[in-house]
Parts: sequence; C-alpha cells; structure tokens
Amino acid sequence: MDGDHQVIVAIGVSNQASDAVHLLPMLERIQANSGRLPEALIADAGYCSTANLETCEAMGLAAYISTSRQQHGQRPRPSRGRAPRDLDARGRMSRKLRSKAGQAIYALRKTIVEPVFAQIKGARGLDRFRLRGLEKVDGEWALMATTQ
Repeated sequence: MDGDHQVIVAIGVSNQASDAVHLLPMLERIQANSGRLPEALIADAGYCSTANLETCEAMGLAAYISTSRQQHGQRPRPSRGRAPRDLDARGRMSRKLRSKAGQAIYALRKTIVEPVFAQIKGARGLDRFRLRGLEKVDGEWALMATTQ
C-alpha cells in the first residue's frame, strides 16, 4: 500500500495460515510493479519471522514488523538505555517498535491500510469472495482491488 496515495502496489491471496512466507514474495511484487522497493515497510505480527527480519535488515529496508500480537489500545513499554549487543533480529525489532518513533510509525498502519480495506469492503461490496478456488479468488481480489 502506498501510504501517500492510498494505492495498492501489490496484491495476493493465499490459503496458508501464516503471512510470514508471503513477505519476501510481496516485496518482489512491489519492486516489479513500481520499479523499486518501498522506503519503509510496516507489517503486523503475522509477517514476523527471524528470516524476514534478517532479510529486511540485509536489504537496508526500514521495516517495522510487530514481533507479537498487541491487545487493542495497549502500547508496549518504551525501551530505555542502550540496546544489548547480543540482541537477535527479533529483539532488535521489538526494541525498535518500543521506541517513541517506532510506535508512531507503526501506528500509521491503521491509517494507511485499514481505510483502503474499508473502501473495498464497503464501497465495492466485497464482504466475502463469491468464487471458489484459489486462482478464481485471486482474480476476484485483483479485480476489486484495482478497479474503480
């Protein structure tokens, strides 16, 4: 999702329970569709895996991927002091998200992604898929997400 213009830059439908396996393929789709990688990436806990976090770090991508599910309205305690040197990728991301800047950036996910999903569901009437089969559902989602 392009946050400045509320434009979907890459889509996909899956029958897999975990979103984590889709982060890197989605980044490839974004690059194929737009010609570049995003400046920043905000994703919920479903996309969190050590491999995804390490890959984003290696790519130099400013990623903000929640490391755990948060209850509605609860904010994590802010991190204080210097980060321990032996933190793994998940620890570094958790600490990053607990910073004031990290919390502010991650909160943008609600204002960037959710309004677009609401438009698709409300204005375009996609409250459920009407077709059956992964390929047909993917096509139905692509049609709803890209047409006006």
